[in-house]
Amino acid sequence: MLHVAIIHNQPEADRYQAMGESKAEFGVMDEVRAVDQALQELGYPHSLLPLHPPLTQVQKALQSLQADVVFNLFEGFDGSPETESQVAGMLENLQIPFTGCPSAALKLALDKSRTKDLLTKAGIPTPQYRILNPDQISRFDLDYPCIVKPVAEDASHGISENSIVHDPAALAKQVRKICELFGGQAMVEEYVDGREFNTTVIGYTRLTIPAISEIVYTLPPGKPRILTFESKWDEQSLYYTHTKAVCPAPITESEKISIGRIARKAFLLTGCRGYARIDLRQDHSGRFKVLEVNPNPDITPGAGASLQIAAAGLSYSQFIAKMIRLALRKGVK
Repeated sequence: MLHVAIIHNQPEADRYQAMGESKAEFGVMDEVRAVDQALQELGYPHSLLPLHPPLTQVQKALQSLQADVVFNLFEGFDGSPETESQVAGMLENLQIPFTGCPSAALKLALDKSRTKDLLTKAGIPTPQYRILNPDQISRFDLDYPCIVKPVAEDASHGISENSIVHDPAALAKQVRKICELFGGQAMVEEYVDGREFNTTVIGYTRLTIPAISEIVYTLPPGKPRILTFESKWDEQSLYYTHTKAVCPAPITESEKISIGRIARKAFLLTGCRGYARIDLRQDHSGRFKVLEVNPNPDITPGAGASLQIAAAGLSYSQFIAKMIRLALRKGVK
């Protein structure tokens, strides 16, 4: 019987705690518990390996690992999201099969501007953007409103209702804040205020899309319809209680085909394997634009990927077993 090792980052106090955004970092433990339970149900002998910095210590831990396959839930050390791809690279070098996306895809997705350039060159619609620091505000040439984001973060870190800006003064204020908190640069993107969807793509070469979700906002007038950090992680917040995923999404067959085509193309283009989530919005003309490519998204029961898997008639344990089969099939390629 295969032995499976679950690897994950051990949440610790870090810079996100000072921002009031540490809840996302502790969410990984919900995933760990869910996958652990699923492996018990499947009858797989398995072990848990929490990883701690520095990376030299991680290397030693992985070298001594006695497992046939790794279930990779490592999301990067707190405040160092780039370590997510570095640990996947270690697994590749050690030729240990692991679930989810390869290191190159994880590294690319963290570089939002490079990802968007790649999508654009391939003809996949995505909102226009600029990379700014506070000294470059006068050069900004996109139309308002816009959304200001960190260049290299996930889990909606740095996204709040103030992220939508309508004039140069608001732009300057938000760019300055994001640059101070997240490393000196901000991504400013055209705001697409249409219906919002996401879908999980599963596979290696033969891809499947279990279902499509729509993010439905019932926020009071004047509140921007965006997935803020609060909407994902703060259960007491207005954004959390007035944002929900509807799955399957109420869309036409033509829209379903269009979203599926774009999602598969984005998945392959960015080198994803195993599973990834593609986020899209519809513009005023009905075109779907890719907002984000998210390799190894949250698979906690109740999260978007799990809702879509359930809508397709798969149990959570069946999904976990499928991820292991895909990991063994793709090896270290």
